[in-house]
Amino acid sequence: MTSNTGPLVVGLGGTLRAGSSTEKALRYCLSAVEAQGGRTKLYAGPDLELPMYAPHELERTPGAVELVESLRAADAVVVASPGYHGAISGLVKNALDYIEDLREDPRVYLDNTPWGCITCAYGWQAAVGTLGQLRGIGHALRAWPTPLGVAINSADPVWDERGELVDGSVRNQLELLANQLLTFTIERRTLSP
Repeated sequence: MTSNTGPLVVGLGGTLRAGSSTEKALRYCLSAVEAQGGRTKLYAGPDLELPMYAPHELERTPGAVELVESLRAADAVVVASPGYHGAISGLVKNALDYIEDLREDPRVYLDNTPWGCITCAYGWQAAVGTLGQLRGIGHALRAWPTPLGVAINSADPVWDERGELVDGSVRNQLELLANQLLTFTIERRTLSP
């Protein structure tokens, strides 16, 4: 997914299962970013199959280098995780650990970068708990979590048999999240010296 103009929003998340609810929600949010004038880059499922992050190991796979470079260039980031046993998935957490490679950048980690969160779980408790974790990770990375985070209960009929989003409330939330990411990116640029 990418367009040619506007702020760059990097999306990261999903599962190793193609077409997972989490990946579909992330893709929908990124398509809403594009519809509102932003550019996007997606890292989902297999793109996140990276070696376990080791801060003392300086060698990086080509996939890890590409992910870190995209995050370095990002004007905003949106992260989508399934709620596994009430927590973010290891796949997503490991990918986020690579942000440590930005620790000595002029913009340390994701300092003042808009940070959107999407979670999907089979039940509200895991979806909401996982959302809180993603927001906390964003704070730890010095990012600026958007006011809206989207928790999706996968037990509800959110997608039809073709994988189309049929829940109007979820659609509205994902589009609003895209709007907040772009709005806060523009605001950040206005306020920067």
